[in-house]
Amino acid sequence: MKVIICGAGQVGWQIARHLSGERNDVTVVDNNAELVRRATDSLDVQGIAGFASYPDILSKAGARDADMIIAATHSDEVNMVTCQVAHSVFSIPRKIARLRGQSYLDAIYSDLYRRDHMPIDVVISPEKEVADAALQRLSAPSAFDTETFFDGKAQLLGLEIAENCPVINTPLRQLTDLFSTLRSIVVGVRREGTLFAPEAEDQLFVGDQCYIFCHVDDVGRTMEIFGKTHRTQERVVLIGGGNVGLAVAQALEKRTTRVRAKIIEKDRRIAEFAADELERTIVLHGDGLDRALLSEANIDRADAVLAVTDDDKTNMLAAVRAKAAGCPMAVALINDPTLVPLMGPLGIDAYINPRATTVSSILRHIRHGRVRAVYSIGDAEAEMIEAEVLSTSPLAGQLIRDIGFPEGVLVGGVLKEGKLLRPTGKLRVEEGDVIALFTMSADVPEVERLLQVSIDFF
Repeated sequence: MKVIICGAGQVGWQIARHLSGERNDVTVVDNNAELVRRATDSLDVQGIAGFASYPDILSKAGARDADMIIAATHSDEVNMVTCQVAHSVFSIPRKIARLRGQSYLDAIYSDLYRRDHMPIDVVISPEKEVADAALQRLSAPSAFDTETFFDGKAQLLGLEIAENCPVINTPLRQLTDLFSTLRSIVVGVRREGTLFAPEAEDQLFVGDQCYIFCHVDDVGRTMEIFGKTHRTQERVVLIGGGNVGLAVAQALEKRTTRVRAKIIEKDRRIAEFAADELERTIVLHGDGLDRALLSEANIDRADAVLAVTDDDKTNMLAAVRAKAAGCPMAVALINDPTLVPLMGPLGIDAYINPRATTVSSILRHIRHGRVRAVYSIGDAEAEMIEAEVLSTSPLAGQLIRDIGFPEGVLVGGVLKEGKLLRPTGKLRVEEGDVIALFTMSADVPEVERLLQVSIDFF
């Protein structure tokens, strides 16, 4: 597949890393020559320095025979014009654009993206993706990472193993015997900074970070088995009332179960706009690092604080101050992945990486066809892929124990006729089943071959 990626920033670079590692023909375009050089030096990609919306630049990038273009520059307008040029001049079949402006995303203007108007096949909103990720964190407050699959029937939980975990030093094979009715499976373990797919005889140790795929009805029980408490969030304080904070507050207001939310926003104009847009959420104007203002927001009685300003260090400090004031759970929005190792020492419970959420969303649409969801884990170290099994797939009709999965791949669950089943060696995978696979990044091409979802197939 020939792909042009416009924008060589964090998101563009990460997408290029994924696709080039899967033997796709990738060209990166950016008006910053240094970013292009970084991509071509570190990845197996071609690079063009110039403005992505210029037809001559896209022509140099190979647009005349490209299969897909991904417009992920920092400018919404450049991304939109790039897709228009890609369609009108070069007839590129598939166009994906990242758009931040909320006005562009309003449902009442969705006609704008028709093929005879502004031909964009998929619009990605980073703020919406981040807001969704924040709500996921609230749904599993003891997890440092979480994502839903199978239309909400399953959840991927990232849990850190503490000293009070009841299953420390227990081989994973024994967990199946001890909890025979538990629909959960450990699909990934990060130990001393290295992520791997565990084998049946592997044990869990204090400090391990585990990724567990489980039935949504078994989340509470899974939490208890791994030494975590599962509590509901009834009072939430948001530090930052911009697009992300506003989207989270609006989603909380729509929930059937009442959640009391308060927003602290430093910019008066943004605070006033948020107050006008929200019905039940209290908006306080001031600095989220101000101890007196946190006290006014009753931070000591809150169940969780979400620090979602556009500044990483402010988010980290606000989360630390909120924890010091008595809030039991703190989640911080972190753009810079090099700051993530500081989360543990600072006592911050979980973080949201906008890059990872946006990358996951774009990958979900790149791996189109029968792939229904893709979640990027860690620093693009692994993926959780949900896909429908085709009649032409080597998986169809096979027992799980007979399928030649690579060592870095584990089955998280199988959805059969609407019912989620825990994977066992004797379970037969049939055409029409939906399967969730944890796969290390190096094994993604082989997984796609097994699923028969390459773009050539369609």
